[in-house]
Formats: sequence, structure tokens, C-alpha cells
Amino acid sequence: MTAVALEARDWGGRYATRKAWAVTDVTFRVEPGERVLLLGASGSGKSTVLHAFGGVLGGDDEGEARGELLVDGSPATAVRGRVGLVLQDPDTQAVLSRVGDDVAFGPENLGVAADEVPMRVRRALDEVGLDVALDRSTSALSGGQKQRLALAGVLAMQPGAIVLDEPTANLDPEGVAEVQGAVRRALESTGATLLVVEHRIEAWLPVIDRIIVLGEGGVIADGPVDRVLGDRGAELAAAGVWVPDHPPRRPAAPVSAPGATLLRATALAVARVPGHPVAGPLDVEVRAGEALGIVGRNGAGKSTLALTLAGLIRRSAGTVTAAADLSDGLRSDPYRWRSRELLTRIGMVFQEPEHQLLATTVRGELEVGLRALKRSEAEIRIRVDELLARLRLDRLADANPYTLSGGEQRRLTVAAVLATGPRVIALDEPTFGQDAVTWAELVALMAELRDEGRAIVAVTHDADVLTALHARTVRVGADT
Repeated sequence: MTAVALEARDWGGRYATRKAWAVTDVTFRVEPGERVLLLGASGSGKSTVLHAFGGVLGGDDEGEARGELLVDGSPATAVRGRVGLVLQDPDTQAVLSRVGDDVAFGPENLGVAADEVPMRVRRALDEVGLDVALDRSTSALSGGQKQRLALAGVLAMQPGAIVLDEPTANLDPEGVAEVQGAVRRALESTGATLLVVEHRIEAWLPVIDRIIVLGEGGVIADGPVDRVLGDRGAELAAAGVWVPDHPPRRPAAPVSAPGATLLRATALAVARVPGHPVAGPLDVEVRAGEALGIVGRNGAGKSTLALTLAGLIRRSAGTVTAAADLSDGLRSDPYRWRSRELLTRIGMVFQEPEHQLLATTVRGELEVGLRALKRSEAEIRIRVDELLARLRLDRLADANPYTLSGGEQRRLTVAAVLATGPRVIALDEPTFGQDAVTWAELVALMAELRDEGRAIVAVTHDADVLTALHARTVRVGADT
């Protein structure tokens, strides 16, 4: 394995369904073996650059590019396999059902000799410290293990560069440490070039030796870590970059004590597969005017609990009961409510934004719930325009939701749930993919909703969110 250079020369990319360019005029060079952190505000084009280096962009039906994007002097699209790409969501990267087969998939598709593939698989798993049986089900792995599996699949192809797109965004602290340690060992073993995108940068500072920052018009900062963060820290933080010692502003404490209980769970067990509970028994109260944080390890059942409280999954055991003023004449169990009845009562923001996108434009996405409630065109227009502006999506109103960045998609799904004004709002990892500015704005919005008397339920590994919202917490998992 020989480390490669990554170079952008006035490069820009535009998606086929978007008029605006996702990124323009990007120029930088990463030398072989260099370790670089790519920063920028949400929507600045970081993921687009990484995906292009990884060779997964560039088809005529996907949009257009200008300038040059080179891997060791050759166009990135012509040397697929020389750059290994690890994506943000661990659940989207497993190709096959067994660990050994999944790691072998890449080298087999590159035409590596059959007798060499098993050796590569074992070496890659050792490099990332994933000590599990080769026939272990990929779906049975924790979030941190899945991300290390994805990294092993990349290493088995022996790329000259590893590019990571927010690889720890949805992981608990232990999972973050697992992935960072795996990357460090892989770099020490292979000498590969590293280009990593991450909003929360503290975990990566011991690994990287240079920072490049994207902004309007291309690269706005480039240099050693201490110089970039020290000399321009305040400026970058104001532009949305997460900078240590420059924390984003936080909202004020709640204006009043919590109100009445809107949802009550008693001896609740939750399950995705009927008869196979993943968490419980749990007693949970969701109160008006309060934020409730659901915390625990990856795989503990946090998301399943939130979906059950939101009426989207049948409880495995125990009860979920809505207060009379929330059910308003309906049955007490939210699972028995129709989707239209949920719209104004309980809203759920899924962890993966793509799982709840329904329309072909951002504006259309915000109109879905309002049209289901048969609101007037004037009311729909006013409400949608308000949300577009509030969540910094107005410039993207006509864009296809699937072309948005991860952070933009998250804000869109939050806006879509808020459009119908539910009294209970459950959010699964509400701040993933956000820069410092949009993080502060989302947290301020949640605090405002809390102070209006709505109940906020947040599944999150982001302890800062829960501190900022003065949230009460319920822990899910073996350590409850």
C-alpha cells in the first residue's frame, strides 16, 4: 500500500437537481501520508468533496463538475479503489450479512486473487481491533463496531488514502473512542493519507496535523492545527466551525416548572421485533414544558423507546397512556391513533432523515402534514415560509431533499414535524451534522418550544444539548 496525494484545483460540484453549486473554487493539496481535518459550516460542501475523491460522484446523471480533482495526478473517477471512503451512518455501509464476507466484498470486486482475500480480511480486522467471528452477523454489531467494520472493508482494499465523512456523528463516547483508535492504528500500520470531516473535532486533534476550512468561495483557512484554531478561532466559530474554547451560545433556563404529564409509560418493554424486547421494563413520564433526554449506549434501545412513546411501534409489554387533554377523545394508547391524529399531538424526527422524506422539494416536504390537515393555501404558505427562514432552509426551498447535506436534511425533518404544531416532539439525534451556529439555533428552537408548554423528548449522545435544555434524563440499557 502506497500513500497517495489528494489535490483539488479550482474544483466545484453541482447536483443534477440543483441550480446552485454545492461547492465551488476549492483548491488544496494533501501530500502522501498527511493527516488532514476538513472543516466548514453545514452545507459548505465538505461531504461533496469527500464523496468525489472516493469516486462515488461524477456520473453524467448525477450533475456536473468543473476544475480538477486528482489522486496522485490522475482524475479521481479514473482510479476508484485508490481512495477508501467511510460514510457517516454505520447502518448504511454493511453490504453482506456476515462480517468476513462484508470485509471481503471490496477486494473481491477489485479482482484480488482468491487466495489473498482471506489474509487481507484478517489483517484488516486486526488493524481496526474488531475481534469477532467471521460469521458474526453484521446487524448484531454495535454502532462503533459497525463503523470499524466499514473501515476494515476499506483497508482490505489497500487504498492509498482514507477519507472519513463524520464517522462518529451518531456514536456514544465509547464508540467514538473505538473508531478514533481504529483509525489511528490503521494509519500507523499503513501510512495512508487521511482526510476526515467531523463537526466535533476534539477526538481527532491527536490524530491530525493540518486543518483545511471550506467556506464561501472555496478554502478560507489552511494550515497547522494550532495556527488555524489559535489565530482564527473566533472568526471560524462565528462562521459555524466548532472550535474548542469557543462554545456556541446556549438558551436561558426554563421560564417555569414542568406542567402536567402528557404521556406516561409504566413497566414498558420495547421491541422492534415482536416478542424480542430490547429494553425495559421502564417507567417514563413526558411532561409539558420540559425536555426529557433518553441516553445510553449504542444499541441499548433508545430509538425504539422513542418510537414507542411516539405511537409508531407497538409496545412489547407494559402500558403507554396519553393524558386526556392530549388524546382529546381518542383511545389512551397513541399506537391506536391514525397518522392524521398523531400530526397535531405527537411528532417524531427519525435518526436517519432519509427515512421520512416524502416530497421532491424542500418546500413540498414542509407542506405534507399541513395538506393532510387540510389547511388553507394561505396558511400553508405562511407557515412554510416561516419555517424555511427559521431553520436556514429558504435558499433551498426548491431543492430535492436528497441532495441536501446531512445537517440540512436534519433541519428539514425537524421543520416538517414542527409544521403541524404537535404538543409532544420526539427527536432522535436532533443535532447530528450541525455546525456551531445551526446547533445553537436548533437548541434555541427546542428551548422555545419547551417554554411554550410543549414536551421535548431527545434521544442523543450530545450531552451539551441536554445540559443546554436543562433536561431530565432517563437512561436505557444494562446500566440503568
